[in-house]
Amino acid sequence: MVRDAAEQRRLAAVVESWLGRGVLVVGDAMLDEWRFAESDRLCREAPAPVLTLRRRLCAAGGAANTAVNLTALGGVAALVSPVGADVAGDELHDCLDRAGVWDRTISQPGRPTPVKRRLLAADQILLREDEGDADETLPDEGVQRMLQALAHTTEELRADRGGQAPTLVVCDYGLGALPEPVRRWLVHNRDRYATVALDAHDLAYWRGLAPTVVTPSFAEAARLLSAPSPAGADPRSTAVAGTRVSVAADGTTTATGTRRTDGAPSTTITSNNGTSTASDGSTPTAGGNGVPITANSGGNTGGEGTPPTEGDGGTSTDDRGGSVSGDGLTVTSDEIGVAGDDIVVAGDETASGAGGRPVAAGGASRAVVAQARLAELRERTGADVVAVTLDAEGAVVGGADGRSRRSHATPVPASYAVGAGDAYLAAMTLALAADAPLPTAAQLAQLAATTTVADTGTCVCHRDDLLAALGVAAQAPARTVLDHDSLLEVVARHRAEGRSVVFTNGCFDVLHHGHVRYLDQARGLGDLLVVAVNSDDSVRRLKGDDRPVNPVEDRIAVLAALSCVDHVVVFEEDSPTGLIEAIRPDVYVKGGDYPPEMVPEAPLVRRLGGQVRTLGYVPDRSTSAVIERIRSYGDNRQLAVEAGETTETVAAPSHRA
Repeated sequence: MVRDAAEQRRLAAVVESWLGRGVLVVGDAMLDEWRFAESDRLCREAPAPVLTLRRRLCAAGGAANTAVNLTALGGVAALVSPVGADVAGDELHDCLDRAGVWDRTISQPGRPTPVKRRLLAADQILLREDEGDADETLPDEGVQRMLQALAHTTEELRADRGGQAPTLVVCDYGLGALPEPVRRWLVHNRDRYATVALDAHDLAYWRGLAPTVVTPSFAEAARLLSAPSPAGADPRSTAVAGTRVSVAADGTTTATGTRRTDGAPSTTITSNNGTSTASDGSTPTAGGNGVPITANSGGNTGGEGTPPTEGDGGTSTDDRGGSVSGDGLTVTSDEIGVAGDDIVVAGDETASGAGGRPVAAGGASRAVVAQARLAELRERTGADVVAVTLDAEGAVVGGADGRSRRSHATPVPASYAVGAGDAYLAAMTLALAADAPLPTAAQLAQLAATTTVADTGTCVCHRDDLLAALGVAAQAPARTVLDHDSLLEVVARHRAEGRSVVFTNGCFDVLHHGHVRYLDQARGLGDLLVVAVNSDDSVRRLKGDDRPVNPVEDRIAVLAALSCVDHVVVFEEDSPTGLIEAIRPDVYVKGGDYPPEMVPEAPLVRRLGGQVRTLGYVPDRSTSAVIERIRSYGDNRQLAVEAGETTETVAAPSHRA
């Protein structure tokens, strides 16, 4: 929790500022399936546990989970991704609908939806089974539909925000959703997006995108750094493999490396919040808690010189005869160091705020290595901001000012942290899109990721949880169920902000699929959907004494729970004309297959300057049909009892008429 009150307010203001921001997410969407089992014995055939399945959960994964996190944090996220026409695809669509994500995915028959299936016992992941791989490439027809969806959704988001350019998030996990034509389109249309975030297993494919921020894991960053330098790169801005990282007793780090190919002196890079860079070998003064890091600046991986001679931890001599104090480490292209007689894998570090200080002589953390290579990562990706995520060790973030920011995380079981990187990416993207300073964006991103890792499952950070972690209570959500006067005030406020109002009415006695589809379509016709519900007395006058089946309190509670419904109001009259005159809707919607001119309220709506739309019901989905099936089932049960049959033998009638 952030304890300083002024800091709390400042961070909370950023969270509030990104509300409603439009974000297009494109990339590899997948389904996360969690199977929870119990085991109390081993099987006889092998030393393996016998598992009894107790529970199964499904969640959006990959690009889909990034879209879910963006929505949960208060953004408006639309997902464009190929999804298989299969059971996993149906479940993924359900996950997106429940989360309120704009589902703009394209159905691709014959291409299975990627699935990550985890089997757990006592919160321990025993097995993970993956379905879907990069071989499942998109056919030409699928590529064209992806491009059309990208163009259409971009304009849809722009229109939803009154012409404001949307944000773009690219999630490339190598599963075939982003073939070359799609990458070319995104690069070519980069200027249509105000902020661009990139999370990719292979960053080399995306240099032309010029992203605002990239969020590689340490392994992804190391993979990029081990590749040849891109043509035209400035060799003085990089620190290459072969760099010697020396850690002094006080925790400061110095990195020296081999000679550049042109024989020029090594470059000094101020790391760990340092601020300056020199090319003459001098060590600048670090700002803040900066640590001077002298790094080789050759453009070729590994350089030409021999690794420095390792000493006893006191002083060491580099290839030019220079002396380096402290415990030395040579960082190779695979981020494995050699210190004295020990081979050290970069990555071990204390959980304290030591800022990357190693736990043993000769070791250096991944954070130290990442800090020393931020400039090169920015150069190679073309990104304004690089955030190297380090799992339980937090992250290292660097921007154009040359300073690095270090954040820390709380270690948790692996089953708790699945998808935490998606929460990090979502919060970082929204903060930068809202023009937050980089230190603020980095702090909020780390807090979002840390907040989600409280239990087993795919991580999702909600806006209220993030504000609670800041020590700030979320503002009370806008009430959905309103009385007449309150509704008029809300509508007037929305109108003043340029939003259009859609109005519909009905009994909504037994809510069913037809209702949900009808209301979702109605919501798409404007910015605000108001649903007027007949009171119980009004329903009895219209439908008969045996209706409504559900009292008005239940009916409005169910309607208010739908994400597509903004406000619900109850009216006592048989006709909604009084509300229509008061609200003056921009669009009046009725359900049915008849033309708009047959709607009784149509002349009034048009006189008030509104439009009338009719939306057809889903076939065989009506309240009357549902009630009739229930009654028919009850009648069949009664006949069976009278005939002496058991109730278990009576089959319910088909839902089809």
